[in-house]
Amino acid sequence: MKKNYDNKNLQLFYGLMVGIAFGFLLQKGGVTKYDVIVGQLRLIDFTVVQIIVTAIIVTMLGISFFYPRGIIEVKTKAGSIKNSVIGGLIFGVGFGLLGYCPGTIAGAIGNGYIDAMTGGLLGIIFGSALFAFMYPELKEKNILTEDKFSKVSYFDKVKGSPFKITIPFSLFLLVVLFLLEM
Repeated sequence: MKKNYDNKNLQLFYGLMVGIAFGFLLQKGGVTKYDVIVGQLRLIDFTVVQIIVTAIIVTMLGISFFYPRGIIEVKTKAGSIKNSVIGGLIFGVGFGLLGYCPGTIAGAIGNGYIDAMTGGLLGIIFGSALFAFMYPELKEKNILTEDKFSKVSYFDKVKGSPFKITIPFSLFLLVVLFLLEM
């Protein structure tokens, strides 16, 4: 498995395949449609939450199985709660204005939606370039920081099988999904 980590082209290929599968599932789930996303923002259509929570459950259980066996690595990124709040607010503004998040923009572009191709894609490119340009100054002025939680993974801290926590949490999330259907 270690050879897969060292082979960047193979990593890119795996990423492309996962991205295609993810986009396909987003499209089949209907979350690349503007009306579905706006319905979520208006709290009248919970399709987006259902898909996200399902993805969280599958990912959580998958990591719980593969990580202890050394099949996958869990790598955390440096950051902080403050960074997450700032990023979440910026993300929320873009999400609310356009009605798409980055993943659903890619799916909507695949569907041929003009609003995703123009405002969405241009917004991603412009926002990414602006962040890259401003990043050194944001770090220098301590606007972007790291805290003690940023380099810790739950999967590194749990003693014994991670399933003892991920299974009950998954069951809780399944109850949440059931309640959203009522």
